[in-house]
Amino acid sequence: MSHVRTVLGDIPGAELGVCDAHDHLFLRSPRLPGQELDDLSAARAELAAFRAAGGAAVVQWTPYGMGRRAADLPALSRTTGVRLVCATGLHRAAHYDAESLARLRGGRLAALFVSELTEGIGTTGVRAGLIKVAGGFHALDAHARWTMTAAAEAHHATGAPVAVHLEQGTGALDVLDLLCGELGVPGERVVLGHLNRAPDPVVHRQAAMSGCWLAFDGPSLAHHATDWRMPEAVRALAEAGFGDRLLLGGDTVTAGARSVDGGPGMPYLLRRVRTRLTEAVGADLVDRMLTEHPARAFAADWPPAQE
Repeated sequence: MSHVRTVLGDIPGAELGVCDAHDHLFLRSPRLPGQELDDLSAARAELAAFRAAGGAAVVQWTPYGMGRRAADLPALSRTTGVRLVCATGLHRAAHYDAESLARLRGGRLAALFVSELTEGIGTTGVRAGLIKVAGGFHALDAHARWTMTAAAEAHHATGAPVAVHLEQGTGALDVLDLLCGELGVPGERVVLGHLNRAPDPVVHRQAAMSGCWLAFDGPSLAHHATDWRMPEAVRALAEAGFGDRLLLGGDTVTAGARSVDGGPGMPYLLRRVRTRLTEAVGADLVDRMLTEHPARAFAADWPPAQE
C-alpha cells in the first residue's frame, strides 16, 4: 500500500490534507548570501500561519547539503500540527563548494540517497520522502546527468518520487528524455517544478504527455514577471485533459519571502493563489490540486525496513 513518508512516519496519502507541494522551511546557499532560511522560530511561525490559513502539509524540497535542519523537523511538525515531508537529493553545482562536491563524487551518490530515504538523514532518524535534483538552463550539464542518474537508481531501489528543479522553468523535455527515457523512471513518479517560470503551453502539454506531475510554484520576486500567467497555464492544461497532473506550491527561498517577515510566504498559496485559480478552473480542480494530487504524487510503495 502506498504511503507518504513524513518526518513523523509513513501515512496514507488521504491523511496528508491541504498541501503546499513545494516549499522550504530551511535553506542555505552561496547563491543567496545573507538571505538564508535558518531561523527556527521564524519557521515555526510560518508553519503556524499556514496552518491558520487552512494548510495541513508542506513538502520541503531542500536537498542534501543546503541546511535542511532535518533534526528540527519532527518537533516543528508536532508543535504546529503541519505534516512535513523532507527531501534527499542534490541541487545544481552552483549551490555547493568545490570541496563538498569532490567528496560526494568520491562516493556513491545513489547509496547516499537510498540511505536517507530508508534509514534516515545522518543520526536524526528522519527519513526523506522524495529525491530532489535539478536541471540547467535549457540543457543538462554533466552535474545534472550525474545527480539524475543517481536519483533514478535510488528511485528504482525505493520507489521514491523524483522532484526536479527546472532552472528558470526550462529544460523539461530534456529532463524527461533522461529520467524517463534513458533511465526508466515512470513518468508518474517525476515532479517537474517551476513550470510557471516559463509558461510555454506547447512544452507544458508535451511534458504532461509523459504522465509526470507539473508543479506551479511561486510567487517569487525573481520571477514575478510570469506570475500572472500561471492561471492561464493551468487552465490550458486542464482544458487539454491534463488537469489530474497538477500541483501547487509556494517555493519560499529567502527569509524576506516569508509571510512572517513581510513577504507572501506559505499562507499566500491559500489566501490568494487558491482564490485566483478557482476563478480560472473552478473550486473542484483547485481543491484536488491541493489535496488529492500531492497525496498521489508523493506516495510510494516503500520497501520494508531492514531488520
